[in-house]
Amino acid sequence: MADTSDSRTPVQIEADIKRRRETLAETLDEIGVRVHPKTIVGDAKAKVVSNIDHTLGRAYVGVNRVVGDVKGQFVDEDGAPRIERIVPVALVVVGLVGVLALGTRRRKG
Repeated sequence: MADTSDSRTPVQIEADIKRRRETLAETLDEIGVRVHPKTIVGDAKAKVVSNIDHTLGRAYVGVNRVVGDVKGQFVDEDGAPRIERIVPVALVVVGLVGVLALGTRRRKG
């Protein structure tokens, strides 16, 4: 006995085959683009750039936080300098520069 479960006409079957071929061709084109070396290199570059941007963004936020914390130590809420904290730090810096200058001068002489 013949299988009569497929009640489609030959025209319908041909249309279905044509549609499936087109779908298969699109899928193969997509695969071809995905595995193309330029696509792979482009994706890798994009991932690296994204990681660098993310890392730089985190570094910027961290540095910005540290600068804000340091500024908070030397400037009050109104934006006025805190002389009681600036003067001792300035004296230490001047002292260190003096010591370094004397050390350099002694080595030359």
